[in-house]
Amino acid sequence: MPILPRPLRGIVPPMVTPLNNRSELDAHGLERLIEHVVPAGISGLFVLGTTGEAPSLEYRLRYELVERSCELVNGRVPVLVGVTDSAFQESVELAFFARDCGAAGVVAAPPYYFPIAPDDLTRYFLQLADESPLPLFLYNMPACVKVSIGIETAEQCARHPNIVGIKDSGGSLENFQRYLPLRERRGDWTFLVGPEHLTTAAVLAGGHGGVNGGANLFPKLFVDACHAAENRDLQLVAKLQQEIESLAELYAVGDDFVSVARGLKAALEIHGICSAVMAPPFQTYDPPRIEMIRALLARWQIVQAPKSETLTSDAIN
Repeated sequence: MPILPRPLRGIVPPMVTPLNNRSELDAHGLERLIEHVVPAGISGLFVLGTTGEAPSLEYRLRYELVERSCELVNGRVPVLVGVTDSAFQESVELAFFARDCGAAGVVAAPPYYFPIAPDDLTRYFLQLADESPLPLFLYNMPACVKVSIGIETAEQCARHPNIVGIKDSGGSLENFQRYLPLRERRGDWTFLVGPEHLTTAAVLAGGHGGVNGGANLFPKLFVDACHAAENRDLQLVAKLQQEIESLAELYAVGDDFVSVARGLKAALEIHGICSAVMAPPFQTYDPPRIEMIRALLARWQIVQAPKSETLTSDAIN
Protein backbone atom coordinates (compact mmCIF):
# COMPACT_ATOMS: atom_id res chain seq x y z
CA MET A 1 0.00 0.00 0.00
CA PRO A 2 1.49 3.38 -0.97
CA ILE A 3 2.05 5.93 1.75
CA LEU A 4 -0.60 8.65 1.67
CA PRO A 5 1.14 12.02 1.25
CA ARG A 6 0.06 14.67 3.75
CA PRO A 7 -1.02 16.90 2.24
CA LEU A 8 -2.00 15.05 -0.92
CA ARG A 9 -1.21 17.32 -3.88
CA GLY A 10 -2.31 17.10 -7.49
CA ILE A 11 -5.14 15.52 -9.46
CA VAL A 12 -7.18 12.63 -8.06
CA PRO A 13 -9.69 11.53 -10.71
CA PRO A 14 -13.09 10.45 -9.37
CA MET A 15 -13.22 7.34 -11.51
CA VAL A 16 -16.33 6.45 -13.47
CA THR A 17 -17.54 2.91 -12.84
CA PRO A 18 -17.40 0.85 -16.07
CA LEU A 19 -20.42 -1.45 -16.29
CA ASN A 20 -21.60 -4.14 -18.66
CA ASN A 21 -25.04 -4.02 -17.05
CA ARG A 22 -26.51 -2.93 -13.74
CA SER A 23 -24.94 -5.85 -11.84
CA GLU A 24 -21.70 -6.52 -13.71
CA LEU A 25 -18.48 -4.57 -13.92
CA ASP A 26 -16.90 -4.00 -17.31
CA ALA A 27 -13.67 -5.62 -16.10
CA HIS A 28 -11.67 -5.05 -19.27
CA GLY A 29 -12.90 -1.47 -19.43
CA LEU A 30 -11.88 -0.91 -15.82
CA GLU A 31 -8.37 -2.08 -16.60
CA ARG A 32 -8.14 0.12 -19.70
CA LEU A 33 -9.44 3.12 -17.79
CA ILE A 34 -6.92 2.71 -14.98
CA GLU A 35 -4.12 2.30 -17.51
CA HIS A 36 -5.35 5.46 -19.19
CA VAL A 37 -5.26 7.68 -16.10
CA VAL A 38 -2.50 6.33 -13.84
CA PRO A 39 0.45 6.79 -16.25
CA ALA A 40 -0.65 10.38 -16.94
CA GLY A 41 0.82 11.58 -13.66
CA ILE A 42 -2.23 11.60 -11.40
CA SER A 43 -1.64 11.74 -7.65
CA GLY A 44 -4.33 9.28 -6.61
CA LEU A 45 -7.55 7.59 -7.69
CA PHE A 46 -10.95 8.06 -6.04
CA VAL A 47 -13.38 5.17 -6.49
CA LEU A 48 -17.04 5.14 -5.42
CA GLY A 49 -17.53 8.87 -5.68
CA THR A 50 -20.32 10.84 -7.32
CA THR A 51 -18.88 10.47 -10.82
CA GLY A 52 -18.59 6.77 -10.04
CA GLU A 53 -22.37 6.57 -9.40
CA ALA A 54 -21.63 4.98 -6.02
CA PRO A 55 -25.12 5.32 -4.44
CA SER A 56 -26.65 3.53 -7.45
CA LEU A 57 -24.38 0.48 -7.21
CA GLU A 58 -25.37 -2.63 -5.30
CA TYR A 59 -23.10 -3.39 -2.35
CA ARG A 60 -21.57 -6.50 -3.89
CA LEU A 61 -20.55 -4.44 -6.92
CA ARG A 62 -19.01 -1.71 -4.76
CA TYR A 63 -16.82 -4.23 -2.97
CA GLU A 64 -15.78 -5.85 -6.25
CA LEU A 65 -14.89 -2.45 -7.71
CA VAL A 66 -12.71 -1.59 -4.73
CA GLU A 67 -10.91 -4.93 -4.81
CA ARG A 68 -10.27 -4.92 -8.56
CA SER A 69 -9.24 -1.26 -8.64
CA CYS A 70 -6.68 -1.75 -5.89
CA GLU A 71 -5.32 -4.84 -7.66
CA LEU A 72 -4.98 -3.01 -10.97
CA VAL A 73 -3.45 0.13 -9.49
CA ASN A 74 -1.00 -2.13 -7.65
CA GLY A 75 0.39 0.56 -5.38
CA ARG A 76 1.35 3.00 -8.13
CA VAL A 77 -0.81 5.77 -6.61
CA PRO A 78 -2.92 5.98 -3.46
CA VAL A 79 -6.48 4.70 -3.88
CA LEU A 80 -9.20 6.58 -1.98
CA VAL A 81 -12.51 4.82 -1.46
CA GLY A 82 -15.85 6.54 -1.01
CA VAL A 83 -17.67 5.09 2.00
CA THR A 84 -20.63 7.48 2.08
CA ASP A 85 -23.77 5.68 3.22
CA SER A 86 -26.96 6.30 5.13
CA ALA A 87 -26.01 3.47 7.52
CA PHE A 88 -22.97 4.10 9.70
CA GLN A 89 -21.92 0.45 9.98
CA GLU A 90 -21.89 0.03 6.18
CA SER A 91 -19.35 2.86 5.99
CA VAL A 92 -17.17 1.27 8.67
CA GLU A 93 -17.26 -2.18 7.08
CA LEU A 94 -16.37 -0.81 3.66
CA ALA A 95 -13.48 1.13 5.22
CA PHE A 96 -12.06 -2.10 6.69
CA PHE A 97 -12.49 -3.89 3.37
CA ALA A 98 -10.76 -1.02 1.56
CA ARG A 99 -7.86 -1.26 4.02
CA ASP A 100 -7.54 -4.99 3.41
CA CYS A 101 -7.51 -4.41 -0.36
CA GLY A 102 -4.66 -1.90 -0.09
CA ALA A 103 -6.49 1.43 -0.29
CA ALA A 104 -4.78 4.41 1.32
CA GLY A 105 -7.75 6.43 2.56
CA VAL A 106 -11.52 6.75 2.68
CA VAL A 107 -13.83 9.61 1.76
CA ALA A 108 -17.21 10.34 3.34
CA ALA A 109 -19.94 12.85 2.66
CA PRO A 110 -22.66 13.45 5.25
CA PRO A 111 -25.10 10.52 5.40
CA TYR A 112 -28.00 11.12 3.07
CA TYR A 113 -31.79 10.98 3.47
CA PHE A 114 -32.32 12.43 6.96
CA PRO A 115 -31.60 16.12 7.54
CA ILE A 116 -28.78 16.33 10.06
CA ALA A 117 -27.90 19.15 12.46
CA PRO A 118 -24.31 20.45 12.61
CA ASP A 119 -23.62 18.97 16.06
CA ASP A 120 -24.81 15.52 14.96
CA LEU A 121 -22.79 15.78 11.75
CA THR A 122 -19.64 16.65 13.67
CA ARG A 123 -20.11 13.70 16.03
CA TYR A 124 -20.79 11.45 13.04
CA PHE A 125 -17.49 12.31 11.37
CA LEU A 126 -15.52 12.07 14.61
CA GLN A 127 -16.98 8.64 15.36
CA LEU A 128 -16.31 7.48 11.81
CA ALA A 129 -12.71 8.67 12.14
CA ASP A 130 -12.41 6.81 15.46
CA GLU A 131 -13.53 3.54 13.89
CA SER A 132 -12.00 3.82 10.43
CA PRO A 133 -8.75 1.90 9.95
CA LEU A 134 -7.79 4.36 7.18
CA PRO A 135 -7.36 8.15 7.14
CA LEU A 136 -10.63 9.95 6.45
CA PHE A 137 -11.28 12.79 4.02
CA LEU A 138 -14.44 14.84 4.46
CA TYR A 139 -16.53 15.29 1.30
CA ASN A 140 -18.65 18.41 1.04
CA MET A 141 -21.33 17.60 -1.55
CA PRO A 142 -24.47 19.59 -0.66
CA ALA A 143 -26.02 19.21 -4.12
CA CYS A 144 -26.45 15.48 -3.45
CA VAL A 145 -26.81 15.05 0.31
CA LYS A 146 -28.57 18.39 1.00
CA VAL A 147 -26.21 19.09 3.90
CA SER A 148 -23.18 21.34 3.76
CA ILE A 149 -20.12 20.77 5.94
CA GLY A 150 -19.88 24.06 7.79
CA ILE A 151 -16.64 25.66 8.88
CA GLU A 152 -17.42 24.86 12.54
CA THR A 153 -17.69 21.16 11.75
CA ALA A 154 -14.51 21.29 9.68
CA GLU A 155 -12.65 23.05 12.50
CA GLN A 156 -13.61 20.41 15.03
CA CYS A 157 -12.78 17.60 12.61
CA ALA A 158 -9.35 19.13 12.00
CA ARG A 159 -8.53 18.32 15.64
CA HIS A 160 -8.89 14.59 14.95
CA PRO A 161 -5.61 13.00 13.83
CA ASN A 162 -7.36 10.48 11.56
CA ILE A 163 -9.23 13.16 9.59
CA VAL A 164 -6.72 14.35 7.02
CA GLY A 165 -8.48 16.74 4.64
CA ILE A 166 -11.54 17.81 2.72
CA LYS A 167 -12.81 17.57 -0.82
CA ASP A 168 -15.11 20.52 -1.44
CA SER A 169 -17.80 20.35 -4.10
CA GLY A 170 -19.75 23.26 -2.67
CA GLY A 171 -19.71 24.90 -6.07
CA SER A 172 -17.81 28.15 -5.55
CA LEU A 173 -14.28 29.35 -4.95
CA GLU A 174 -15.57 31.43 -2.03
CA ASN A 175 -16.93 28.28 -0.38
CA PHE A 176 -13.61 26.50 -0.85
CA GLN A 177 -11.65 29.40 0.59
CA ARG A 178 -13.66 29.24 3.81
CA TYR A 179 -11.79 26.07 4.71
CA LEU A 180 -8.26 27.28 3.93
CA PRO A 181 -7.59 29.00 7.30
CA LEU A 182 -7.51 25.49 8.77
CA ARG A 183 -4.01 25.22 7.26
CA GLU A 184 -2.76 27.16 10.26
CA ARG A 185 -4.01 24.43 12.60
CA ARG A 186 -3.25 21.41 10.43
CA GLY A 187 -0.35 21.88 8.05
CA ASP A 188 -0.76 18.27 6.93
CA TRP A 189 -4.42 18.68 5.92
CA THR A 190 -5.34 18.26 2.24
CA PHE A 191 -7.65 20.76 0.52
CA LEU A 192 -9.04 19.50 -2.79
CA VAL A 193 -11.77 21.03 -4.94
CA GLY A 194 -14.38 19.13 -6.94
CA PRO A 195 -15.69 21.44 -9.71
CA GLU A 196 -13.01 21.20 -12.36
CA HIS A 197 -13.33 24.75 -13.65
CA LEU A 198 -12.25 25.93 -10.17
CA THR A 199 -9.16 23.76 -9.75
CA THR A 200 -6.47 26.13 -10.98
CA ALA A 201 -7.98 29.04 -9.07
CA ALA A 202 -8.21 26.89 -5.94
CA VAL A 203 -4.55 25.90 -6.22
CA LEU A 204 -3.52 29.52 -6.79
CA ALA A 205 -5.48 30.40 -3.65
CA GLY A 206 -3.56 27.84 -1.59
CA GLY A 207 -5.37 24.56 -2.22
CA HIS A 208 -3.63 21.33 -3.12
CA GLY A 209 -5.41 20.06 -6.23
CA GLY A 210 -8.62 18.71 -7.66
CA VAL A 211 -10.89 15.70 -7.77
CA ASN A 212 -12.07 16.37 -11.31
CA GLY A 213 -14.37 14.20 -13.41
CA GLY A 214 -12.85 15.39 -16.67
CA ALA A 215 -9.57 13.74 -15.66
CA ASN A 216 -11.16 10.40 -16.56
CA LEU A 217 -11.03 11.54 -20.17
CA PHE A 218 -8.12 14.01 -20.23
CA PRO A 219 -5.91 13.14 -17.25
CA LYS A 220 -2.78 14.84 -18.55
CA LEU A 221 -4.63 18.10 -19.22
CA PHE A 222 -5.67 18.33 -15.59
CA VAL A 223 -2.28 17.23 -14.28
CA ASP A 224 -0.54 19.85 -16.40
CA ALA A 225 -3.01 22.56 -15.37
CA CYS A 226 -2.53 21.76 -11.69
CA HIS A 227 1.27 21.84 -12.05
CA ALA A 228 1.07 25.16 -13.89
CA ALA A 229 -0.97 26.63 -11.04
CA GLU A 230 1.45 25.25 -8.45
CA ASN A 231 4.31 26.89 -10.36
CA ARG A 232 2.26 30.08 -10.78
CA ASP A 233 2.79 29.99 -14.55
CA LEU A 234 -0.21 32.19 -15.21
CA GLN A 235 0.16 32.20 -18.98
CA LEU A 236 0.06 28.40 -19.14
CA VAL A 237 -2.74 28.32 -16.58
CA ALA A 238 -4.86 30.58 -18.78
CA LYS A 239 -4.25 28.38 -21.84
CA LEU A 240 -5.04 25.11 -20.10
CA GLN A 241 -7.99 26.62 -18.23
CA GLN A 242 -9.59 27.43 -21.57
CA GLU A 243 -9.25 23.80 -22.60
CA ILE A 244 -10.73 22.61 -19.31
CA GLU A 245 -13.69 24.95 -19.64
CA SER A 246 -14.38 23.64 -23.16
CA LEU A 247 -15.43 20.37 -21.51
CA ALA A 248 -18.60 22.16 -20.48
CA GLU A 249 -19.80 21.47 -24.03
CA LEU A 250 -19.60 17.74 -23.32
CA TYR A 251 -21.55 18.07 -20.09
CA ALA A 252 -24.14 20.32 -21.75
CA VAL A 253 -25.18 17.50 -24.09
CA GLY A 254 -27.44 16.49 -21.21
CA ASP A 255 -29.55 18.70 -19.02
CA ASP A 256 -29.50 16.96 -15.65
CA PHE A 257 -27.16 16.42 -12.71
CA VAL A 258 -25.66 13.20 -14.06
CA SER A 259 -24.75 14.71 -17.44
CA VAL A 260 -21.10 14.80 -16.33
CA ALA A 261 -20.88 11.06 -15.66
CA ARG A 262 -23.12 10.23 -18.61
CA GLY A 263 -21.11 12.41 -20.99
CA LEU A 264 -17.77 11.10 -19.78
CA LYS A 265 -18.88 7.49 -20.09
CA ALA A 266 -20.15 8.07 -23.62
CA ALA A 267 -16.87 9.72 -24.61
CA LEU A 268 -14.85 6.93 -23.03
CA GLU A 269 -16.86 4.32 -24.94
CA ILE A 270 -16.27 6.19 -28.20
CA HIS A 271 -12.59 6.08 -27.30
CA GLY A 272 -12.79 2.33 -26.89
CA ILE A 273 -11.84 2.50 -23.21
CA CYS A 274 -14.93 1.33 -21.34
CA SER A 275 -18.66 0.85 -21.63
CA ALA A 276 -21.07 3.79 -21.46
CA VAL A 277 -23.66 1.79 -19.49
CA MET A 278 -25.13 3.76 -16.58
CA ALA A 279 -26.38 2.35 -13.30
CA PRO A 280 -30.18 2.59 -12.83
CA PRO A 281 -32.16 4.76 -12.58
CA PHE A 282 -30.10 6.50 -15.29
CA GLN A 283 -29.77 5.42 -18.90
CA THR A 284 -27.05 5.76 -21.51
CA TYR A 285 -27.47 8.61 -23.98
CA ASP A 286 -29.59 7.96 -27.05
CA PRO A 287 -27.92 7.77 -30.52
CA PRO A 288 -28.44 11.47 -31.43
CA ARG A 289 -26.65 12.61 -28.31
CA ILE A 290 -23.91 10.03 -28.80
CA GLU A 291 -23.34 11.55 -32.23
CA MET A 292 -23.14 15.01 -30.69
CA ILE A 293 -20.40 13.74 -28.39
CA ARG A 294 -18.64 12.00 -31.26
CA ALA A 295 -18.62 15.31 -33.16
CA LEU A 296 -17.16 17.11 -30.14
CA LEU A 297 -14.36 14.57 -29.82
CA ALA A 298 -13.62 14.85 -33.53
CA ARG A 299 -13.41 18.62 -33.19
CA TRP A 300 -11.03 18.17 -30.26
CA GLN A 301 -9.00 15.90 -32.59
CA ILE A 302 -9.22 12.82 -30.42
CA VAL A 303 -8.89 9.71 -32.52
CA GLN A 304 -11.09 6.77 -31.62
CA ALA A 305 -8.96 4.05 -30.10
CA PRO A 306 -9.27 0.40 -31.15
CA LYS A 307 -11.45 -1.71 -28.87
CA SER A 308 -8.65 -3.95 -27.72
CA GLU A 309 -8.22 -5.55 -24.32
CA THR A 310 -4.60 -4.39 -24.40
CA LEU A 311 -5.34 -0.74 -25.19
CA THR A 312 -2.97 1.63 -23.41
CA SER A 313 -3.17 5.31 -22.63
CA ASP A 314 -0.57 6.10 -25.29
CA ALA A 315 -3.31 5.96 -27.93
CA ILE A 316 -5.14 8.96 -26.57
CA ASN A 317 -2.84 10.90 -24.27
